[in-house]
Amino acid sequence: MRLSAQPQLSGIRKVFAPLDGVMIFVLMLIAALSIVTMYSASSDIPDRFPDHIRNLIIGFFVMLTFAYIPPQWLMKAAVPLYALGVVLLIGVAVVGQTRLGAKRWLNLGVVIQPSELLKIAVPLMLSYYFHLTGVISGKRAWTAFGLAALLLLVPFLLIAKQPDLGTALLVVFAGSYVIFFAGLSWKVIVGLLTSAVVSFPIMWQFLKPYQRTRIEVLLNPSSDPRGAGFHILQAETAIGSGGWLGKGFEQGTQTHLKFLPERSTDFLLAVLSEEFGLIGVLLLLVLYSVLIFRGLSIAHDASTRFERLLAGAITMIIFTYAFVNMGMVAGMLPVVGVPLPFMSYGGTALITLGVGCGMLMSVRHHRIR
Repeated sequence: MRLSAQPQLSGIRKVFAPLDGVMIFVLMLIAALSIVTMYSASSDIPDRFPDHIRNLIIGFFVMLTFAYIPPQWLMKAAVPLYALGVVLLIGVAVVGQTRLGAKRWLNLGVVIQPSELLKIAVPLMLSYYFHLTGVISGKRAWTAFGLAALLLLVPFLLIAKQPDLGTALLVVFAGSYVIFFAGLSWKVIVGLLTSAVVSFPIMWQFLKPYQRTRIEVLLNPSSDPRGAGFHILQAETAIGSGGWLGKGFEQGTQTHLKFLPERSTDFLLAVLSEEFGLIGVLLLLVLYSVLIFRGLSIAHDASTRFERLLAGAITMIIFTYAFVNMGMVAGMLPVVGVPLPFMSYGGTALITLGVGCGMLMSVRHHRIR
């Protein structure tokens, strides 16, 4: 019996070897918190809760699938995936579907939103690009980083034109993290940030009216309390009324009296804060911190330049999702429609993040020991 059990245990270990125990544990806790919060937030939308469970399951299996894919295969897919994404974005610009004033979708028998693909394709492509260039310095760095910026600029402009500034900025952040980790000088970074601040009055003229309104309302939500400022004001009320321990599960007044808009999507954090208080939010922050620290640790221990850059960028994408959503709900950043990672309703975001976490596990499992 012992002899027959040994090969079985060995086979089980091989099956589960690519999975990172820390990440799986943390993600399961975040998913559990998401399920509880979503159940309360979507009580008046019967189909939303089961759809969210389905999306979590799909995202989990997508993550498992990518955990088994060797980084070498991911590297080979970088150029075709990036090229496909850009072609699809051009297709959106030419024959895309328009909804609510934005042309973001493409009907290929199944309606898709190609911009989501670029959140993974851009860091994948740039990681592969810098893997080929190797360590760069001197005059050669200007050419290398210039070409990288061009690879980043093309999808950014195509997505921003839809218009979808929120997704365009996420794509820029995803690519910028790769460029930063590849060794971009701090002098250049400070110069770019200074130029952005100085040129803001000029860029303001190119913003669409709704984008200007979002910034104006951020500075003074009370200027339009029944319109553009309504989301921020109701979210702040919900967060503030939760106190330390919250009002209790399904006891949130802003949530269940339907004052809080987009409560199951972009503003789910306000529901969590109202019903579980500051303690609930701190628990979520700890879980995100552990997840991000684990991702950076995987990036640090990666075997190749490609794997280090990719793992670092994916980890920082998760950080950006969390930071932007929390800042948005707290009234510190403009409302740009960024979901709370692994918490908010939305199949596309869950799949994108699942792919990213799967890639992190793949990098950890296939590193040279």
